[in-house]
Amino acid sequence: MTKLSDRLQRLAPSATLAMSQKSSEMKAQGIDVINMSVGEPDFNTPDHIKEAAKQAIDNNFSRYSPVPGYPDLREAIVEKLKNENGLEFTVNEILVSNGAKQSVCNAVMALVNDGDEVIIPAPYWVSYPQMAKLAGGIPVYINAGFEQDFKITPQQLEDAITEKTKMLILCSPSNPTGSVYSAEELKGLAEVILKHDDLYVLADEIYEHINYTGSHASIAAVEGMRERTIIINGVSKAYAMTGWRIGFMAAPEWIVKGCNKLQGQYTSGPCSVSQKAALEAYIASQACVEEMRVAFERRRDLIVELAKDIPGLEVNVPQGAFYLFPKCSSFYGKTDGERVINNSSDLAMYLLEVGHVATVGGDAFGDPDCFRMSYATSDDNIREALRRIKDCLAKLH
Repeated sequence: MTKLSDRLQRLAPSATLAMSQKSSEMKAQGIDVINMSVGEPDFNTPDHIKEAAKQAIDNNFSRYSPVPGYPDLREAIVEKLKNENGLEFTVNEILVSNGAKQSVCNAVMALVNDGDEVIIPAPYWVSYPQMAKLAGGIPVYINAGFEQDFKITPQQLEDAITEKTKMLILCSPSNPTGSVYSAEELKGLAEVILKHDDLYVLADEIYEHINYTGSHASIAAVEGMRERTIIINGVSKAYAMTGWRIGFMAAPEWIVKGCNKLQGQYTSGPCSVSQKAALEAYIASQACVEEMRVAFERRRDLIVELAKDIPGLEVNVPQGAFYLFPKCSSFYGKTDGERVINNSSDLAMYLLEVGHVATVGGDAFGDPDCFRMSYATSDDNIREALRRIKDCLAKLH
């Protein structure tokens, strides 16, 4: 008999972390696995940011930090939002957390009541529905498949809203698809949202700078949306700082105050040294961000070209992030003589165990027709991984 709480019984484990762990176990056995399952830049944190962290240690930034983060870091975030996004915030509207993942969870926990509906476009990042459930909310999915470039329409949004709808979670650039909403598309969604009182948008913009469209658009910039939007961002993807665990929320002060109260009870302020590193990331030259973006764009072009050359895969061209989300449903029902591929999870397991390439099935992201590959790895790894995948898939009949 299980003694764990009902709350935990409602949650599913993270499929991305599970695949990454399985590939690590195979590597430990001496198997040459190329890991394309994890959403993490393969670059090292830039040297000037590491130097700032070392300096912080020498300057004894080793005590508890304020719950919402150091004032100078929050001020730097205010400046970033003003200069890069044209958005006016005050320091009291910024809350720094232990990674953008905590920022997302804070917002969901602070706004969603039992029975409230949270609209989540599918495909989605695996943790969104679980966080909604954790808060007692009900995930409501809008399917935006391959044919519509994985982006929802205003009409789809309108059709999904009920009197119980509390929040829309919007991720642009998107994990897992790499799709990016244009300013015009966001305006269309905002027009629907503004017709409904007490409906908020959680705008996950963590991939903001890994963008191949020329500019990032935030729904908070649409007239009337500033008071309805919770922006989530952080340093992990743009500055290759995943392990430093610094994310932030920019939102109306009453929401930030609520999240501050919540964070004060279950983690307090984020790591002091990491905050000093994040401060340097925001105030110093942004050349490193552009260098990494250019590399990701080159890899995007490479993986798209190679994937399009694989018979049976349907491939779109992602406009941001570092994921490819090809349609693979043509392989369902096929076999290599030993195993039958019934769904994307089977396909991902087949590619791992036979091809030694770790990917993640689309089932976990709410789109059973596709699977996710992260191209945050070297050009050589991408070439070799796609060669293995092509050989593997050719064995299915």
